[in-house]
Amino acid sequence: MAKSDNQKLKILYILDYLQKNSHEGRPVRAAELISMLDRNHRILCERKTIYSDIAALQEYGVDIVSLPGKNGGYYIASRNFELPELKLLIDAVQSSRYLTERKSKELIEKLCKECSIHDANLIRRDVLVSGRVKSMNETIYYNVDAIQDAIAENKQIVFRYFDWGLDGKRHYREKKYQASPYGLCQSNENCYLLAFSERHGITSYRVDRMSDIHAAPESRIPCKELTGKALNDHANQLFQMYSGDTVAVKMRFHNSLSTVVIDRFGTDQMYIPDGTDHFVFTVNIAVSPMFLSWIIGFGTKAKILHPSSAIEECRKMCLDVASQYPSNE
Repeated sequence: MAKSDNQKLKILYILDYLQKNSHEGRPVRAAELISMLDRNHRILCERKTIYSDIAALQEYGVDIVSLPGKNGGYYIASRNFELPELKLLIDAVQSSRYLTERKSKELIEKLCKECSIHDANLIRRDVLVSGRVKSMNETIYYNVDAIQDAIAENKQIVFRYFDWGLDGKRHYREKKYQASPYGLCQSNENCYLLAFSERHGITSYRVDRMSDIHAAPESRIPCKELTGKALNDHANQLFQMYSGDTVAVKMRFHNSLSTVVIDRFGTDQMYIPDGTDHFVFTVNIAVSPMFLSWIIGFGTKAKILHPSSAIEECRKMCLDVASQYPSNE
């Protein structure tokens, strides 16, 4: 590369070096920048050139702090992401079950490039990905892209759906699926597609268990229950993405479970005291086996009060489970 071309890139090399090597506790001196340019890029320059380049970067909007004195220098004070924000994003990536281990590591490495090398090394020490239960479907990124493209183009999608066998292999279901995609949401640490199909009506699919997704020529079937605000309302009514008849369910919980209930249903519900030790509330929810097992798991501290159909389903589930454990007497 010619020397003139190197000179044109000089200010970019300075910015890159400051982003990777400077922070408040380690300002970079002008002499260090001069040495870096000569050693790594064969660019010769004087101090006054460094000063003018720093001034140009500051005028452009880069938050470079200049510290005078013997121990002074330059460092980037603010970046696209602050360190606590990066840690939050990295924690979300490493804890996500629908991202594969390889994709999680790739994303974390990209996020680490948004801070200095010193801070990136500190972050990496706290990152634990290996050994966690992660998705085994490497194509989930492409799945999400294909689904979002179909939604934007108002097209149905065709795809294969599979289950994992005990042999660790995919076992595809016989028929191809066709559905009208309406939205993606995360629940129970997985990514789901909310869709409408002529065969199943309003339903959901695990995105990491879909493959061979492509747009169909047909336009999406209109579904007002999955359009606009109704899409979010429908997602909130599902319990861990298991569908069922959506009804207004009135429940009674012990006060010790208030945090668990609010974590699940939010603070917008009307929680009414019931005596000194309990509270009641009503919420629209799909009465599915997963919802009923969640209630049953709290034992006598939780109870369905209404409707009678939900009470009967819960009682029947309890009896069916109890029948598997006959008394030894």
